[in-house]
Amino acid sequence: MADTVREIERKYEADDGTRLPDLTGVDRVAAVEEAGTEELDAVYYDTAGRHLAADGLTLRRRTGGKDAGWHLKLPVAPGVRDELRAPLSEAPPAELTALVRSRTLDRELLPLVRLRTRRTVRVLRDAAGAPLAEVAEDVVRAWRLDGAEAGKTGPGPAKARWREIEVELLGRGGTGLLDEIGRALAAAGVRPASAASKLARALAETGQGAAKAKANGKGAGGKGRKKAEEPEEAEEPEEPQKARTAGDVVLRYARDQVRAIIELDPAVRRDLPDAVHQMRVATRRLRSLFRSYTRVLDRTATRPLGVELKWLAAELGVERDREVLTGRLRAALDETPAALRLGPVDARLRIWSERRRAGARDGLLAALDGPRYLSLLEALHAFLADPPLRRAAGRPAPEAVAAAVLRDHRRLARRMETALTAPAGRERDEALHGARKAAKRTRYAAEAARPALGGPAKKFTKRTKRVQQLLGDHQDSVVARGALRELAAQAQQAGEGGFTFGLLYGREEALAADRERALPHVWRKASRRRHRAALRP
Repeated sequence: MADTVREIERKYEADDGTRLPDLTGVDRVAAVEEAGTEELDAVYYDTAGRHLAADGLTLRRRTGGKDAGWHLKLPVAPGVRDELRAPLSEAPPAELTALVRSRTLDRELLPLVRLRTRRTVRVLRDAAGAPLAEVAEDVVRAWRLDGAEAGKTGPGPAKARWREIEVELLGRGGTGLLDEIGRALAAAGVRPASAASKLARALAETGQGAAKAKANGKGAGGKGRKKAEEPEEAEEPEEPQKARTAGDVVLRYARDQVRAIIELDPAVRRDLPDAVHQMRVATRRLRSLFRSYTRVLDRTATRPLGVELKWLAAELGVERDREVLTGRLRAALDETPAALRLGPVDARLRIWSERRRAGARDGLLAALDGPRYLSLLEALHAFLADPPLRRAAGRPAPEAVAAAVLRDHRRLARRMETALTAPAGRERDEALHGARKAAKRTRYAAEAARPALGGPAKKFTKRTKRVQQLLGDHQDSVVARGALRELAAQAQQAGEGGFTFGLLYGREEALAADRERALPHVWRKASRRRHRAALRP
């Protein structure tokens, strides 16, 4: 895997005659160290359609300086990017091109722009000599390459030239330091950069403006994703503006989920925390949308997409389920008194988990690199470009989406009645699991309806989520008991004894029984008539 560097920086632009101020005394800055001048030569690559630039990603091959090599920059937040580095080679390295596959869809990466930069570096240090920030004063010249081979393109007259200043945090520096430096620079006549990156400015100033509007890192999906509030489920989308028609509501939600899948792809490949879970949730939300809003979207067109989304969710689920299950069993072991932890139970659990992780991780990466996943991404783009809307898509949004949510709620009510009256044991476990899936579908339908129904849909979503979580905890207990039986059998075969795993099994049984006792009360509160009435326009 490529080396990763987190960049937290601010960019500014200045005229040739502007002088940098003395930054000594700014915040904790005690000294400014001259770190020399570098000559950097970078060629930026993208598809012919500028798909990377449209989403604020940059891929470059740079020589000169202390970090020569291939660099892929992925936006994390405003002013924050992850730079992934790979050694120099002639062609873009596979370890980096895999990370942009969800954007390029395997289109050829071509030389786009060449930048030559004369960089003067100063390091800001505190009283103890520790580095706080680096100030780079760049004089940049840019050329268009138009897909020509980078090595055969002579410098010639520059198509654009500008002076730029970058301030990047180092060590213990914080964003407050960046704010103070920004104020000092502003007082000296230095302006915040008008472009998000050198590439964005080069595209604008060399006539390649097609990607300019999107080259600020937002891309087609708008706002970046938010971190999950809790392990069970990713956080709901922010409250959007009101939508006029049912089609507006449904397509907005669909775009959000497609964008999430595309943006989370690199994070999943990098094995970042919670990335697999959030990508899986996006696939489920989209598939659920297709099933809930069949009067808005033509089911004959969305059904094949749903099949492929189910496949992708299953590939993601192997690793996610292992992760959740291992965490649950690990926590249960940690809570068990030492006197009751008989035999090498920690090692047994670790071996059991690692064996599954290796196979799950390899399988997931193979799926993301395979043709089926690529075909799914292309199909999702085609769906958004020409959505299969039915006549009801033109109806006023509140009326149409409320009807869809209430249909899903009736389905949930039927499953809850079956589950609550089923005999204890396997039959009840399966019925509760079916009710959980219905609760999740109802929740997502209400979540999608929020642009049209506002507060009532938001409250309905939260109430349904509580039911879903209770059912989910019960199902997790069912799965955990299966794993504990397997662990106990393995331990016994190895002559270690299965007492501790049996103890944990009994605890899981008690927990499941507790959730079953709590469920009728939670369901009654969530399914009151007035909650449903509030959804009706």
